Amino acid sequence: MSKVFNFTGDDAFYHGGVVYPSPKESNLFVSLGHHMDVYFPPCKRSRITAPFIFTEKQKKLPSIDVLPDECLFEVLRRLSDGKERSACACVSKRWLMLLSSIRGDETLVSDPSPISETEERSIESAPVKPLDCTKKGEIVAPNGVEVDEAEAQDIKGEGHLSRCLDGKKATDVRLAAIAVGTASHGGLGKLSIRGSNPTRGVTDTGLKAIARGCPSLRALSLWNVSSVSDEGLSEIAQGCHLLEKLDLCHCPAITDESLMAIAKSCPNLTSLTVESCSKIGNGSLQAVGRLCPKLKFVSLKNCPLIGDQGIASLFSSAGHVLTKVKLHALNINDISLAVIGHYGIAVTDIALIGLQNINERGFWVMGNGQGLQKLRSLAITACHGVTDVGLEALGKGCPNLKLFCLRKCTVLSDNGLVAFAKSSGALESLQLEECHRITQAGFFGVLLNCGSMLKALSLVNCFGVKELAYRFPPVLPCNSLQSLSIRNCPGVGNATLAIVGRLCPKLTHLELSGLLGVTDEGLFPLVQNCEAGLVKVNLSGCANVTDRSVSALTELHGGSLEFLNVDGCRYVTDATLFAISNNCWFLSELDISKCGITDSGIASLASAAQLNLRILSLSGCSLLSDKSVPFLQKLGQTLMGLNIQHCNGVSRNSVDLLLEQLWRCDILS
Repeated sequence: MSKVFNFTGDDAFYHGGVVYPSPKESNLFVSLGHHMDVYFPPCKRSRITAPFIFTEKQKKLPSIDVLPDECLFEVLRRLSDGKERSACACVSKRWLMLLSSIRGDETLVSDPSPISETEERSIESAPVKPLDCTKKGEIVAPNGVEVDEAEAQDIKGEGHLSRCLDGKKATDVRLAAIAVGTASHGGLGKLSIRGSNPTRGVTDTGLKAIARGCPSLRALSLWNVSSVSDEGLSEIAQGCHLLEKLDLCHCPAITDESLMAIAKSCPNLTSLTVESCSKIGNGSLQAVGRLCPKLKFVSLKNCPLIGDQGIASLFSSAGHVLTKVKLHALNINDISLAVIGHYGIAVTDIALIGLQNINERGFWVMGNGQGLQKLRSLAITACHGVTDVGLEALGKGCPNLKLFCLRKCTVLSDNGLVAFAKSSGALESLQLEECHRITQAGFFGVLLNCGSMLKALSLVNCFGVKELAYRFPPVLPCNSLQSLSIRNCPGVGNATLAIVGRLCPKLTHLELSGLLGVTDEGLFPLVQNCEAGLVKVNLSGCANVTDRSVSALTELHGGSLEFLNVDGCRYVTDATLFAISNNCWFLSELDISKCGITDSGIASLASAAQLNLRILSLSGCSLLSDKSVPFLQKLGQTLMGLNIQHCNGVSRNSVDLLLEQLWRCDILS
């Protein structure tokens, strides 16, 4: 400022002459007149030495994501096309869950906007074009193409799709995706959830999505889903009125409340399975029996709250429609069996397992109830109340019983079994397993008194059957018996088989497994007396059987034999294979595992032109070597399965060669 007020004027004003050296910059001078010029220097921007700071702008979310769920719900429920819904479900998890929460009756189809008077006049004055009108009842696809009724049902969703989620795959998000995605592709008909993701598993939210988006659901199976409660299953009852099959296993949070809702809202229910659900009791069974007129199958297992009241209510209400019943490990008494025997007029199949509180009286009353006239199949396992008296009553009270299976009934004796055989005139199949009081007398008593309908007899792990010196007078043989199976009964030996050969000449299926007491002396007469021709023979584990009886078997029945298993018969050698190659014409399955077979035996099989083996098992044949590989290649032209496990004489290179050349055959190595 001092320079401004104290200047002399000599330094600022110049009289004539060129002051600025460059003529190009003469424009910087302003002329004030003819006698003076004034110099104005250019204005320069001041240099900023501070560093520049770049700040990132905050990203703004798209406007539609700012909308609250209520508004977005209103937008999404106006999507009527399945492709549009599926596309929107892929946007985000939020959109997917909102779409899955929309019920079918909440979807809005936009109506045409109201036409004003001006628009109406313009439409009337417009030239008329031919309209593509559809008749009432016709359906037009989204692309405008007419479809017939069958295709229209697929578009609407008939429920022919099925989905299964196991373990970690079972989450609410997957269920929501299924609910949205299947709606436009035929509709979900069957859903099975087995287990749940440990961190974000299936909850009521997932079931709600299925209930709202899959009204065509007909079968639902929930196994080991602890986070699903009455809230989710009740939603299924409200949204899936076509439900026909419900399977609940290890669902501890589900109670009678939701199962009663299912009974009220799903009148088409035909099958109900409840296993290890600790909070389901008698009330739900009462509702199901009263409100489900189409109920056919009921299976109840290990539910401590289910007792006689529930079983009685179920059968008194639905006994005229129920056909198959399975009761396993329940706290029921004799009353339940009495009600079943009286009201089960439509029941054809019953399985009773582990009912420890039922005594002899329960089975006796069940047989004398005269209601099980249509019963055809009865299986009793580990029920200590089965006695001779009760079994005889069952035989008399079930005149049409064809299949009877008795397991782990330790009290039953020969007298009860023979009495049952005499009274069961329609019996076709009898299975006895771990009934240790049954002896050889009971076994032969069944063969002599079963009547003319018995076709199959099975004896498994019955240690009471032992060799006794029986002398049978001339009796009529059991010509109806076609299949005999004796497995792991160590007391059965040659004498028993010799008598069986006399009593059962029409056998076609013979299984003698794990009988160390059987030798050629007992097997040969049995095979020799089979007049009808053996088709299937299993001698696995009969370690004392040799080539003599097996070769005789192939010579006598080579024209009918289709299946032969001599697994573990260590005395069976190449001689048996020579006999097979010469005598068997229809053999398709052969198991000679752990036998004394060599390369020569395989060569004889390969040379038999008439053989068309489909399955061949050589597991554990340690005498085989690489020399058998060419013969196996020839047999492989017809083989579908080959087992060469534990054949230590066959090298890895030979195995790889077989795997390469027999690519159509399933090879176990």
